[in-house]
Amino acid sequence: MTEEERAVFQKALDTWGGDAQILCLLEEMAELQDALCKHKRGRRTTDDIAEEIADVEIMLNQMKLYFRVEEEVKAQRARKVGRVEERLRSRTNRA
Repeated sequence: MTEEERAVFQKALDTWGGDAQILCLLEEMAELQDALCKHKRGRRTTDDIAEEIADVEIMLNQMKLYFRVEEEVKAQRARKVGRVEERLRSRTNRA
């Protein structure tokens, strides 16, 4: 996240509090889930999905700040991406 985004997200946390933002994240994740389900039934566009993904990403960034886990998330993400890469490589070698 950019420094400007970090400042906005921190201000949101300071204004509404972490507990309220946790609930907001849960709501946003539910909205994304709903958009994806509707997409599978042909009732949502990719624009709808992009909007919901953006909302979830914004809230996830707030959670990184709230729980002070930016570096830990970065490390876990790198580890998990490496794991996916290894699974793909393994799958390719079997074919």
